[in-house]
Amino acid sequence: MSGPVYIEDIHRHVGQGVTIRGWLRNKRSSGKLQFLIVRDGTGDIQAVVNKATVGEEQFARSSALTQESSLIVSGTVRQDARAHGGFELDVTSIEPLQIADPFPIQPKEHTTGFLMEHRHLWLRSSRQTAILRIRHEIIRACRSFFDDRGFVLVDAPIFTPNACEGTTTLFQTDYFDEKAYLTQSGQLYSEATAAALGKVYCFGPTFRAEKSKTRRHLMEFWMVEPEVAFAELPDIMELAEEFLSSIVQRVLAVRRAELMLLERDLSKLERIQKPFPRITYEEAVARLQQKGNPIQLGEDFGGDEETLLSQEFDRPVIVHRYPAAMKAFYMQNDPVRPDLALCMDVLAPEGYGEIIGGGQRIHEYDKLLARIHEHKLPESAFRWYLDLRRYGSVPHAGFGMGIERAVAWICGLDHVRETIPFPRMLYRLYP
Repeated sequence: MSGPVYIEDIHRHVGQGVTIRGWLRNKRSSGKLQFLIVRDGTGDIQAVVNKATVGEEQFARSSALTQESSLIVSGTVRQDARAHGGFELDVTSIEPLQIADPFPIQPKEHTTGFLMEHRHLWLRSSRQTAILRIRHEIIRACRSFFDDRGFVLVDAPIFTPNACEGTTTLFQTDYFDEKAYLTQSGQLYSEATAAALGKVYCFGPTFRAEKSKTRRHLMEFWMVEPEVAFAELPDIMELAEEFLSSIVQRVLAVRRAELMLLERDLSKLERIQKPFPRITYEEAVARLQQKGNPIQLGEDFGGDEETLLSQEFDRPVIVHRYPAAMKAFYMQNDPVRPDLALCMDVLAPEGYGEIIGGGQRIHEYDKLLARIHEHKLPESAFRWYLDLRRYGSVPHAGFGMGIERAVAWICGLDHVRETIPFPRMLYRLYP
């Protein structure tokens, strides 16, 4: 008999004796036979315990197992097209490691509050593990996309010394004798590293102290943010198209089984190919008004507006050139229409809303300084950021994609709370 193997590799051991270490998902009995569904984190397999084969003592051990008990089980791998995964294990021995207490989560309806209170246990369900595998694949696809195109990963700090856009959505903390804030974005620091390395991306947690309870908001989420020197708005829109198309196709290729377990409509994901439709902010407002939405020019889109717009298209839509007045201080103006910013949002289809936001940055020193003053931001806190415009400044652009919103869209989830192992939401800090 070989050493311990993982269930995902069980197809390589047909006819061989193997040992599996895992947990009991569930079991059923039929006289002198017991059927154990064992999981090990890589997959599930049915282990068949025959009393005539294992004897009274081993059969009694199997009988004592409860849901989520940990165990080591040995046996011979048998191919069976009727079995889950196509293979079964004919058990020769069982070694319980810990007999679990009655498991709180049973195969019945539970409230969302109950499941969130037991999130540390809910993660073990096949649905949640499928989501987390897809999340892992999306993250891997993000890194591969940029790595393969010569981008350099450069980590941005979590603690920042200044409130870039006001303190209302920033988490403040003490930093020895100073005040510090948890980062909302690594963008400003990525601009500095892009001037050193040309093409960079940062990838890490970001924080928003927004008192929002919508299905799209978390207090802590992960963002991947590329920044490119010598790039302008059209360049970064094209990069976003290639990026999203690449991610979706990678997940379809590698995690199709998990998507099917989630009952995701794969045909909708298979349509995610570039080019994406592109409309201006003003065109978007006109479309919304035609649908009866009361939005007026100069007003920003909320969840309802993003949902309405995205439902018109079978793939992401890029909305660009929003009014400069509603955008951040660092956004470059359109040279033809200075009242507009050279920015863009990518709205996911099926009502999932904004998953990417970005644009071209101001690269002129005087213009950036004036904008800092207009926004009543402390010039002293941005000396280093202004320096980037004094020493070899060039046009540059970038964007940020929230991982959790991308996971929700690709998995077809109703709420972002299932997209990260331990979500931080308004009034939810436990577990």
